[in-house]
Amino acid sequence: MATSSLPAAKPAGATRVRRASASKRRQTTAAYLFVLPFFVVFATMLVIPLGYAGYLSVFKSQLIGGLSFIGLDNYLRAFTDPEFLGGIGRMVIFLLVQVPIMLGIALGLALALDSGRAHGSKALRLLYFVPYAVPGVVATLMWGYLYGPDFGPISQLFRAVGLDAPNLLDSQSILGSTMNIVTWEFVGYNMIILYAALRSIPAELYEAAAIDGASQYRIAWSIKIPAIRPAIMLTVIFSIIGTFQLFNEPSLLDAIAPTAITNGFTPNYYAYNIAFVNQDVNYAAAVAFLLGALIAIISYVVQLGTQRSERKQRKAAR
Repeated sequence: MATSSLPAAKPAGATRVRRASASKRRQTTAAYLFVLPFFVVFATMLVIPLGYAGYLSVFKSQLIGGLSFIGLDNYLRAFTDPEFLGGIGRMVIFLLVQVPIMLGIALGLALALDSGRAHGSKALRLLYFVPYAVPGVVATLMWGYLYGPDFGPISQLFRAVGLDAPNLLDSQSILGSTMNIVTWEFVGYNMIILYAALRSIPAELYEAAAIDGASQYRIAWSIKIPAIRPAIMLTVIFSIIGTFQLFNEPSLLDAIAPTAITNGFTPNYYAYNIAFVNQDVNYAAAVAFLLGALIAIISYVVQLGTQRSERKQRKAAR
């Protein structure tokens, strides 16, 4: 008698493994499809322009001969360019003076709001944040009007009391006036970051410190500020980047005070003038790359110094 052999049944475990693998592949494919628009925009708006700018920075455009490769000559030229170096020095002063003042005010406001002793804290938070919501162009034009030596309210107020009005738009005062504009614009923004970090601290820490007899000042200095150190560092890094990218304020003040704002008042404004006024896009690309490298180096040094300080404090606490 002939016997018929049936095919061996496939193990259920192998089937489940294949289904799980197929499901995982589908999930991975879907994930890549969801993030694909970001990569397209990132490559189109950042990677490709950076690559093209890097390409332009090692060439020089001439009337006779066209585009010629010059290697690092544009970068070496920037290191001896008084306009570029002057703008860098001006922004270093800006960083050392304006940023501590701005962040100090922002931290003080955040601590005051977090203390719970300020009446109408919600309205105050909105009031402090409103200047950041005002476009930089509008803010600069508004302050330019206030600074006006002939028609500005500040000058008129000085004259009304019989005093000589200071010229806040001359070459000696324009840097301080710009610092004031930027401080007014960004105090609220930094305050919101610090206030949000303060609200994440457990209230039990404050209660325990109060039971031990700590004052509000002691709580702020010994508990709140150390606890929000990462948020403070974030605002410092943002402020460093914003300082060396300063553009709107000098470009608009140039129309109001052309003798005080030079083409190299800030490195970013200088790169713009080189590219679109002097029509030297190759040198402008090199200046932009050097500016980006400088921002990265300063941010890294500040962050490294903070990390070392934290390590020393931890070792001392042990």
